[in-house]
Amino acid sequence: MQKVIIRAIGSLKSPFQELFEEFRERLTFSLHVDVITVKKKLPKDYAKRQEGEAILRSLPAGSVLVALDEHGENFSSKRFAEWIIAWMEQGSPLVFAIGGADGLDAAVLDRAQKKIAFGCMTWPHQLVRIMLIEQLYRAQQIANNHPYHRTE
Repeated sequence: MQKVIIRAIGSLKSPFQELFEEFRERLTFSLHVDVITVKKKLPKDYAKRQEGEAILRSLPAGSVLVALDEHGENFSSKRFAEWIIAWMEQGSPLVFAIGGADGLDAAVLDRAQKKIAFGCMTWPHQLVRIMLIEQLYRAQQIANNHPYHRTE
C-alpha cells in the first residue's frame, strides 16, 4: 500500500474535519496526516520559519515533497491523477506540505520536488486540505476507471 502524507499547518474544525474524514475513509491507499502547530504569538516571519523547519524535519527518508503553493503548477484532475499513478509505481512516500495563513517557508519551497497550485486564487489552508484529499480520491477513481470523474 502506497503512503501519502499530508503535513499541514493549523487544524481543521467541523464541518471541515467531517468532510476531510469522509474522503479519507474512501481512499484505498495509506494516508497519514500530521498537523503541525506553532505558538500563535510568534512574529509572522519567525513562525513561518519554525513551521517550515518542522515540516522538513518530519520528512521520511526518500520521500517526494510536494508543496501546495499559489505559484505552483496547475494540473487538471486527469493530469494530477496520471502524476499520482506514475508516483505510485515508484513507491516513494509522497508528502504534501500545506502552509498556514502566510504560506510555506522558502526552505520548504526550495526543497520541494514539485509545487502545485489549485488555481491562481488564494485559498484558506482548511479548504486546500479538503481540495487535496478530494483530488487524491478522484485520482484513485480515475485510475480505477470509476465513473466518479465525469468530465468527458
